Parts: sequence; structure tokens; C-alpha cells
Amino acid sequence: MRVQAAQANDLDTHLKSAKRNVTILTVAQALLGSTPPVSFAVGGLAGYQLLGLDKSLATAPLTGFNIGTAVGALVIAFLAQSIGRKASFMFGAGLAAIGSLLASIALFRQDFWMFAAALLVIGVSSGFTQKIRFAAADASPSFFKPKAISWILAGGIVSAVLGPQLAIWTKEAFSPVLFAGSFLALVPVCLLALGVFAFLDLPEVPKQPKTAAGRRPLAEIVLTQRFLTGMVCGISSYMLMTFMMTGAPLAMVIGCGFSTDLATLGIQWHVLAMFAPSFVTGMLIARFGAERIVAAGLVILMGCAIVAHAGLELWNFWGALILLGIGWNFGFIGATSIVASSYRPEEADRVQGFHDIVLFASVAAASFASGKVFSAFGWSVMNLTIWPVTLFCLALILILLRSSAKVRG
Repeated sequence: MRVQAAQANDLDTHLKSAKRNVTILTVAQALLGSTPPVSFAVGGLAGYQLLGLDKSLATAPLTGFNIGTAVGALVIAFLAQSIGRKASFMFGAGLAAIGSLLASIALFRQDFWMFAAALLVIGVSSGFTQKIRFAAADASPSFFKPKAISWILAGGIVSAVLGPQLAIWTKEAFSPVLFAGSFLALVPVCLLALGVFAFLDLPEVPKQPKTAAGRRPLAEIVLTQRFLTGMVCGISSYMLMTFMMTGAPLAMVIGCGFSTDLATLGIQWHVLAMFAPSFVTGMLIARFGAERIVAAGLVILMGCAIVAHAGLELWNFWGALILLGIGWNFGFIGATSIVASSYRPEEADRVQGFHDIVLFASVAAASFASGKVFSAFGWSVMNLTIWPVTLFCLALILILLRSSAKVRG
């Protein structure tokens, strides 16, 4: 009885500590999560106004952001082992503040490449922010992990509103230098997140073993049908989302004459659509299977293409961006589940690292191509790129389903 009482007391203490840490991480997520919406809502427009005659490089700063995110995801893995997660998160928040300040200075100086470098720094900090949900889960008892992740996702929904509204209210604060105020307003937000992280009391990160007997070669894992299908579908969903999201503000403001406020609100609805379904996506995958949820996401992305191609009214842009967010959520989360089922626990670090490097390199290429394609061919051609990619991925999912049915049979 005493042993059971002691175990119950330890579990209660663990749960209280987890709730405290998750609350802190949720607040920090809400604050730091506002940097990507601001960057994508106005980054391409700011880059466009900084360029001379060649406007095709307008989205290069957002490419820098995506490259930075990939770098940040790798850097925090190293820092967490050496200085701990708490200090790593504080460092990442500091980088976000520095990058935002540099972006504002670059806009005052009318320096395009300094602006691109600043967004790369903000992107590195975003790579750190990506790990918040894992820290929340790792610090929680097993039965509390799903709720912990839901709290973090709720923080993402808050930042989906906070970021765009911040951009709208401050974009003309230093008129005629547009958008400098939007990035400068992020500095105190990021510093506040740094202060919030100071209250964390996270458990130490377990050291990774240097060797693991019986692990399969990486090439053997990544060449399996299940891994390749999951990776191709997940990366394709992410690339299409980035490609369209990056180009949409340019198409709305430069191509159709809508205000930057309306374009920013479109990004707000898009980011909300990216995060909000996450509360039910896991349950849908458990009920219908990851393959069917990926297929549903791909069909929704096709719906995005149809709505976007139907016209150039405000509802076309906003409707397409909302469908783009939902389609990404189903497609990417479902594909991630497929990938996660293709390897053993002891193989996770290597496989996830390989997957993320390919993912973020591809996403960076998509954001760069967005500006090039929009400048050369326009918004209507951008919409058409969705069709061959989604049809190819649907074919892969269908083949995987048939293969799985044969194995079960």
C-alpha cells in the first residue's frame, strides 16, 4: 500500500509539473508562432518593393526563411544535448528578436539581401519553435501527452491570429517605409517569449546511444514502398502549400490590386485552417487509416486549385487559401503517420533527420520557385501545378493501399 501511495504521489507530482511546463510552452508557442505568419504575409511583398526591375526574386527572403527552419531543426537537436532544452528555447527566442530587428533595419536601408538574411535568421528560430510540441510531450506522462500536444496546437491557433493582426496594425507605423513596423513589433513579442521560457523546468534530454545493434542501413529503410510513399506525399503536400501561400499575397496585391490588409487576412485564415483540424486529424487517422486521410487531403488540395482558378475575386483567394490549409493538414499529418510506421524506434533519429533535410530543402525550392513562376506566368499557371502533383500522389496512395491489402490477404 505504501508503495502504491508513493507511486500515486510521484505521478501526481509529475502531472502537476507537466501541466505547468505545458502551459508555459503553450504561451511561448502563441508568441513565437506569430513570426511565420508575419513573414509570409508581408515578406514577399516587402521583397517585391525592395527589388529593381527583376521582380522574380521577390520570394527569395521566404526561401531564406525555409532554409533557416531546416538549419534550426538541426541546430536545436545539438544544442538540446549540450546546453539543455530550456536554454536552447531561450536562445531561439533571442534569434527571433534579432532577426526581426535586422529585417526592420533592412527595410529602412532598402537592402534586399540584408532582408533575406534577416528572414533566414527568423527561420532558424522557427526551427527551434518546431520542437516545442515534442518538448511538451516528452515532459508529460503518457496519458497526458495527447492533451499536451493539443494545448500546443491551441497556441498555434492564437499565433495564427496574433501574427497577421500585428502585421496589419503596424505595417504603416514608419510610413513611407512599409512593413518595417511589422517586423519591429515582433521584437518585444519574441523577447517576451524568451522571458516566458525562463520559467521552464524541463527534464534533461536523454543522451542518444552512439551505437544500436541490429539497426537496418538507412538506404534499406528509405527505399521501402511505405517510406517512399509517405515521404513523397508529405513533401508534395508541404511544397504545394508553400508554393501557393508564398505567391498568394503577390497575386492579391500586385496582380489584382487588393489591399495588403486583405492579403494578410487571407494568410490568417490559411494558417488557422492549417492548425485547427489538428484536434481531430489524429482521431480520423485512427478510424480511417493514414492512407485515406492523405487521399482526402490531396482531394482538398484539388479543390483549392478549382476555387483559385475559378476567378480573381476576394472569395476565390480566401477560399483557396482555407482549402490549402486544410489539405496540407490532412496530407502532411497523414503522410507523417505513414512515414512513422515505416521504421523501428531505434532507427527514428536517422530516418527523421533524413526526412526533414529532404523536406525543408524541397520546401525552400518551392518558395523560391513561387516568385519565379508568378513573375513569368501569373497566378493561373501557379494553380495548374497542383493537378499533376496531387494525381501522382493519389496514384502512389492507391498502389500502397492495394499492396497492404494483398499483405493482409
